[in-house]
Amino acid sequence: MSAQCYNVSMMHSQTDAHAMKLLDLPLMLRLKQHAIVLHSELGLTEDARGQSSALLSSIVFPRGLHTLLAQRDEQNVVGQFRYRQGELNAHIVYLAPTLEEHEDDSIWLHMLDAMAAQAGKTGAQSLVGEVELSHRLFETMRRAGYAVYSRQVIWRSAPLSARPAPPGICIHAETPSDQIGVAALLGSTIPRILQAILGPSTDMAGLVYRRDGKIAAYIGYSEGKHGIYVLPFVHPEALGEAPELIAAAWQQIERSRKLPVYVCVRGYQGWLENAMRDLAFEPWLEQAVMVKHLAAGVRQACFEQVGLSTTGGRKPAATLRMGGECKLQRDPH
Repeated sequence: MSAQCYNVSMMHSQTDAHAMKLLDLPLMLRLKQHAIVLHSELGLTEDARGQSSALLSSIVFPRGLHTLLAQRDEQNVVGQFRYRQGELNAHIVYLAPTLEEHEDDSIWLHMLDAMAAQAGKTGAQSLVGEVELSHRLFETMRRAGYAVYSRQVIWRSAPLSARPAPPGICIHAETPSDQIGVAALLGSTIPRILQAILGPSTDMAGLVYRRDGKIAAYIGYSEGKHGIYVLPFVHPEALGEAPELIAAAWQQIERSRKLPVYVCVRGYQGWLENAMRDLAFEPWLEQAVMVKHLAAGVRQACFEQVGLSTTGGRKPAATLRMGGECKLQRDPH
């Protein structure tokens, strides 16, 4: 596999970052056991660092995964990001090893810059990472030009016991006929400036709730060997029904009775935290969604149908609208 290199002089030594090669594999297998995962959906549903992780498949079967190794003196850092052609954003999967509290972060800064450069070359407009607010890497990412676009709390529950669905709540798997309504809900519940970043991933399945003939809630979810990751979008008019909606959703996710369930509540829907408490979920992680733009201007995003779902329909996702450019603000709350 050919390697692209990024060489810069930092302080009095030179740092090299290059695409992963087979010769680097023993070093990377050692480093990744001490990684910090910056992709919550993957990290909570699959083992992003284990022996069956995406690391090995990115050598033989790239599948949108890009892994780099940075080396400086005796230091080594591996970084991986995920980008699929046609999507707006690339997403950091992990950095390894993790950055300790009092450690010089120069090589991590270089790795963040190298991943941004490579992501831009692949076609991504921005590079996204989710990091705990208390972690040292949060400040390092700020220094590397990442802005906080939202805060989020991951709520956790042990495997859920089987129980009847709440009365009066009818929730069903998304179908092609739901496409327009789901896109409208996402456009009205996610603040416009965040829509290009915080929509559901194309890997997610979805459940739909209608109220007075209109889609009032969309529950996106991903399942893996280690857990279920849930991303709810609930219209404010359905606020009073939020606990029942989420409870009805997990009754349709069969593996929720065997695996822990993680619900991501983002800052713009913070009122859902009361529903999480009502359902006996506990706050697990408090994170910042951090974004680095890879171009001076980013075209306005809209929700279009871009990915095939398991039912044959097309899943709403943020795509690039070929219109005027808008200047994105930093640190919106």
